[in-house]
Amino acid sequence: MIYRVIGLMSGSSLDGLDIAFIEFEEIRGTWNYEIKAADCIAYSDEWKQQLEGATSLNAYDYLLLHSAYGKYIGEQVNAFIEKHNLYHQVQLIASHGHTTFHSPAQGTTAQLGDGAAIAATTEINVVSDLRAMDVAFGGQGAPIVPIGEKYLFSEYSLCLNIGGIANISHRTGDNYVAFDICAANRVLNMLAQQEGKEYDENGALAASGSIITPLLTQLNALDYYAASFPKSLSNTFGTDTVFPLIQSFEGSTADKLRTYTEHIAMQVSYAIQNLLKRPLQERGKMLITGGGAFNQFLIKRIQQAIDLFNVTPEVPDAKLVNFKEALVMGLVAVLRWREEYNVLSTVTGARRSSIGGAVYIGQEA
Repeated sequence: MIYRVIGLMSGSSLDGLDIAFIEFEEIRGTWNYEIKAADCIAYSDEWKQQLEGATSLNAYDYLLLHSAYGKYIGEQVNAFIEKHNLYHQVQLIASHGHTTFHSPAQGTTAQLGDGAAIAATTEINVVSDLRAMDVAFGGQGAPIVPIGEKYLFSEYSLCLNIGGIANISHRTGDNYVAFDICAANRVLNMLAQQEGKEYDENGALAASGSIITPLLTQLNALDYYAASFPKSLSNTFGTDTVFPLIQSFEGSTADKLRTYTEHIAMQVSYAIQNLLKRPLQERGKMLITGGGAFNQFLIKRIQQAIDLFNVTPEVPDAKLVNFKEALVMGLVAVLRWREEYNVLSTVTGARRSSIGGAVYIGQEA
């Protein structure tokens, strides 16, 4: 079977809306894919402010934003279809939405971007609200990307995504375990913006700084890191817990970036230690994607930190680095359409795997 899908992803780093048009082919349980077209639509300052402030809105204004953002997503999809001449080719839209509230312990998770508004605006069928079913089954609702790694990237035993939040997955046979490691690009970008930069290109500013040892010690002592997986983080961990802690210390922005880069590398190393228990007997590969994969200094520090585990980081081509999550959202939606499991309980801790996602029929009957 062949499926032609648009996958949508808005990460916590707020760099923009990722849109990818993917062709999936399934033959006797084996999946192949090709990213036919992809763009990242940068958010305007107004949309950044609205998304950043969503959690402080009252319920009525939040719902208005939910609808408005869904319409905005639909309009961006329509423009993408026109730009790439994809008329009458897209069978399904997969929308992750923009995560706002994520409290699995309280049985709730929320992503902005009304699927009905997207379907009505595009007149294409939509699958959205991808995490709620897993949370209802007692899971973390995250990470959900490992289902894509199982079917599309099985040659890697480890997969690391460095976005606003860094997360990792590990495969042993057919068993997958995954969890959020720490806040990543969201915090690095907030620090870089103090120097008038959108982000620290290649980690150059961090590389020029020095480690603030007491700060690094306190960062590594945060309660989340002592919790066993499965576990997941909300965006507010970076903005409300980590960033204020960093700002409570004296030091230059370069020194704080250097310290937090070291913190990320150390937490990735600790995560791999918890997953592997001992170094691999044969050299293993870890796929690294997400915007942080372009941070050369961060990748260098991660490589140095994990070498003792006999693991080699591998950064793929830029298209896969940038659009892996949009790609996987597309697969999640296809599996939902096929009524097959698309969230793994071994990853999220739910009492069973589930078929997650709300379906909105945008096409005419």
